[in-house]
Order: sequence, then structure tokens, then C-alpha cells
Amino acid sequence: MKSLKAHLITITALLAMFALSVSEAEQSKEAKGGKQTQAPIVHIIKINGVINPAAAEYASKSISNASKKGAEAIVIELDTPGGLDTSMRSIVKEMIASPVPVIVYVAPSGARAASAGVFITIAAHVAAMSPGTNIGAAHPVAVGEKMDKTVAEKAANDAAAYIRSLAESHGRNAQWAEQAVRKSVSITETEALKLKVIDIVAEDMSSLLKAVEGRKVKTSLGERVLHTAQAKIIYGEKGFRHRVLDFISDPNIAYMLMLLGFYGIFFELTNPGSIFPGVVGVVSLILAFYSFQTLPVNYAGVLLILAGLVLFLLEIKIVSYGLLTLGGIASIVLGSIMLIDSEDPLLRISLSMIIPSAVVSALFFIITFRLAYRAYKSKPIVGLEALIGSEGTAKTAIDSKEGTVLVNGELWNARSEVPIDAQAEIVVNEVKGLTLWVKRK
Repeated sequence: MKSLKAHLITITALLAMFALSVSEAEQSKEAKGGKQTQAPIVHIIKINGVINPAAAEYASKSISNASKKGAEAIVIELDTPGGLDTSMRSIVKEMIASPVPVIVYVAPSGARAASAGVFITIAAHVAAMSPGTNIGAAHPVAVGEKMDKTVAEKAANDAAAYIRSLAESHGRNAQWAEQAVRKSVSITETEALKLKVIDIVAEDMSSLLKAVEGRKVKTSLGERVLHTAQAKIIYGEKGFRHRVLDFISDPNIAYMLMLLGFYGIFFELTNPGSIFPGVVGVVSLILAFYSFQTLPVNYAGVLLILAGLVLFLLEIKIVSYGLLTLGGIASIVLGSIMLIDSEDPLLRISLSMIIPSAVVSALFFIITFRLAYRAYKSKPIVGLEALIGSEGTAKTAIDSKEGTVLVNGELWNARSEVPIDAQAEIVVNEVKGLTLWVKRK
């Protein structure tokens, strides 16, 4: 019995000692930080396409979101032919002000950071590229109009000073950056690493995160050491709004929206009170002109397209034996080719879109013209006008003062400039009030 009590006392003492050690360990953790260390988080977003207001808003919100969630870093996977200066500067300002390190990774293989993309890459806390990519050609171009020599020189000087300051603040090759603006030079990822334009060449995202492990970067809150090798990756997805804005910023979509807008307004003008075509037309035009903000639009092309539609409209009113229609087709095709003034295929309207659109437009207006012309020439089937051309029989003698005829089983007062005998066959020539003017058949 004594032995059993001794064992129970020993076990109780051991349990008390274990509980005490656990409590001390928890207190030690609380003293060091309050909770167990979690794996760092890296946010990854993709910007693939033109740098436009939608891309700028998406990038800015993603950087802000990464900051709020205490991310270790945010990676912008970039592939762009360039875009708007204002949108690019908006992204760069957000990157500079970010307390979270921003890594710009030009990827995948075959991608590029051209024009506005060069500024974004140079402004990153860490700049990286994937094998088989290129960077450069950052000379500013006008959007929507041609720049004269003086304005072009000012724009180039401003852009050169801006990119030089970005490069110097991140310890990158400022001389090359300026040449990318002034002379539109472009280099591969290997050359970029050799010239100290970028920091890293990485095969993939995993290699990139391992390569930046332990690297010191200077953010808006001071120096930080990156711990990304074992980081948990969170991929950012574009919301519905950003996807829609990106979709309508495509040159081909913008072009179709513009044509749809013109057609909608045309329907409303030719059929007042329809409402639906007019609403669709106005909304489509607003979306099209929003898209044109992000594209190098030549408004002479817009005017030519509009002139083509006017020529089609005139074909309905004026019989030109197809001449106006041919002129309209030529105007639409030429205007569509001229509409987007860019050497970049991504920013141009495809011929496979232009030609069918011109043909469909021509067919639409030709068919509309034929239907309208037939309706104009066809005999009325209701009302007094429907009696014109009808045949009947003179029930009494008819002269310019009196007479009666039977037409379609109905008796009508009738007059005739030339006297007509009773029982003669007649044809209605004109209707005046309730009197038919007839002639002998």
C-alpha cells in the first residue's frame, strides 16, 4: 500500500514538473514575439499586354493589398510592348512608395519589357529576366496624334531624365537606360545582366525566389532582407472589372465597338423611337473611345470610317448605281488600316477583322438600299392610294363633272378629262378626296 502511494506521489510530481516546463516555454515564446513564426508570403501577379489604365489600377491595388497582408515581396511577371506614359508612371509611383519589395520578372521565355515596360523594370527593387527575353526600345511615342519636332524632343528629354533617375536610385546602368529612351536600343537578358541593367536571370519563378534569398533592398520604410526561398506563393487574379477593361482595350475589340456604335446610331436615326439600337450604339461608342485612350489612334482613320458610313447612307437616298457603295467600302478599308498608327502587331487591327467588317457593312447597306427602293416602288396595299392602278367598269357616262364607276366591288364618284361611255373598262389614275380620276383602259 505504501509502495503504491509512493508511486502516485512520484507520478504527480513528474506531471507537475512537465506542466511547469510547458508553461515556461509558452511564456518564453510570448516574450520573443507572442506567436510562432509563420512562413513568409510572396504575392505574384501577371501583367501581360499593353500598359493601360486597367493594368495600372490592377498593379497598384495588388501592391497595396500585398502591403496590407504583410507580404515578404510582390512579384510582377511582365510581358508588354509598352503603353501609356501616365499609366506607367502611376505603376512606378506605387512601386517607389511601396513598403513591400517589388520584384519585376520579365517572363516567360519570349516575353519582353519594351517602352513603358523598361521604366517599370528599372524602377523595381529587384529586376529579373527569364532566358529568351529582351528589354529596351523605350523612345516615347504620341498617342492619338503626331508630335512635331519640338514636342518630340521635349518628351524624349523628359523620359530620359526620368529613367536615368530611376536607374541611379537603384544602382542600375543609367547610361544604357538613357540610350533605351533616346536611341530605342534593345538588349537580351544576358546583355542586360552583363550591363547591370537587371540583377538576376532566372529560369523560372522557383529559381527567382531562391536567387533573391538574403538580398538587401531599400524600400520606402528602409532596408529589408528578403526571405523568399521557402515562401508561400499566392497568385493574384484579375477581378471581373479589370478583365473587362483589358478585353475592351484590345485594338480589334475597340474597332468592333466603334462600328457597332455607328450602326446602332444609324438604326436609331433611320427608325426613330427604336431606343434599343440607340442605347447600344451610344454605350459601344463610349467604350470604343475609352479603348482609344490606350492606343496610338490616328483620328484621320476614324473620319474615313465615318465618311464611309455616310456614303452608304447616301446610297439609300441617292441612286448612284453602286458608286457610293464602292466609295464607302474603300473609305472603311483605308480608314481601318490607318486607324491604329503603330509598328507593333499587338497594337494594330488585324486585316482578318478589317476586310470582313467592310464587306459586311457594304452588304448590309446594299440590302437595306434594295429593300427601301422596292418598298418605295411597290404599290400601296391599304388606304386610298391602293386604288391607283386598279381596274373597273364605268356604270354611267363619265366626263370632267360627273360619273360613277365600279372598282373592287364598290361604287365611286368618278371624273375623267376625256369623256368615257357607260360600261367601258377604266383604270384609276388618281385619287382626290373621295373622287376617282380615271381613264379608259
